Amino acid sequence: MEGAVVSAVPAANGTGGTLFVVSTPIGNLGDLSARAVEVLRTVSAILAEDTRHSRILCERHELHTALIAYHEHNEAKATPGLVARLVAGESLALISDAGTPLVSDPGARLVRAAIDAGVKVSPVPGASALLAALAGAGLPTERFTFFGFLERKGGERTRAIAEIAALGHTAILYEAPGRIAATLNDLAASGAAERDAVVARELTKTYEEFRRGTVAELAAYYGATEPRGEIVLLIAGAVTAPLDEEALRARARSLRAAGQTPRDVTQALLADGVPRNLAYRLAHE
Repeated sequence: MEGAVVSAVPAANGTGGTLFVVSTPIGNLGDLSARAVEVLRTVSAILAEDTRHSRILCERHELHTALIAYHEHNEAKATPGLVARLVAGESLALISDAGTPLVSDPGARLVRAAIDAGVKVSPVPGASALLAALAGAGLPTERFTFFGFLERKGGERTRAIAEIAALGHTAILYEAPGRIAATLNDLAASGAAERDAVVARELTKTYEEFRRGTVAELAAYYGATEPRGEIVLLIAGAVTAPLDEEALRARARSLRAAGQTPRDVTQALLADGVPRNLAYRLAHE
């Protein structure tokens, strides 16, 4: 209704409190939204990954809400008690050290448990290193895959590197400064050496930097210069050469002339990577 005042803190559905999943700044403390400040001020407690780190943010915005440590080492033990508080009617806010909780950060266990208990979960969106990097990188944004932090070694890392190298759209991952050169070298060795890439570093901070080049060029640079700070790595998708339909049509004619049935021709074209609809059409022309 025109002129109505909408509260920044929505009421919970039915009984119980609300679990707010609140995004916090990734560097610049001024990036905490007005709604996030109000939520953090009015909940019973703030669940923080590192209370010492989060206290700096609270002091900046004059927030006096109780801080409770909630991180990967205690979430299994702490979750049932927190859900009980939510069910009893308290509202709590979940934050991480920086950015959006659950994105390469703890919190999924609590969110799932709260939902299973019938508690309302309400996101309070804000800063995200993933999206900030994508917005400033200059690579295609229509579609992307986020890989989080890769394993340091082993089969899972090898499979992820191969998947990124074959991906047809933008790939995004987080990486530690001391491992960025190794990751870029692994990508280059997997066939992505000439792909465009961007290393986004220290986003929203004083020394924010976007360094652009091919995967091979960035691998060489960071092999000689170890960066500092938080890093997001973005890699452009592989470019697939356009299909030469006339050449495929000629191949289909040749196969039919050799006595193969339309079914056989279709299967042969599919084996060459031709899309099913096109392969069927050419085989039956």
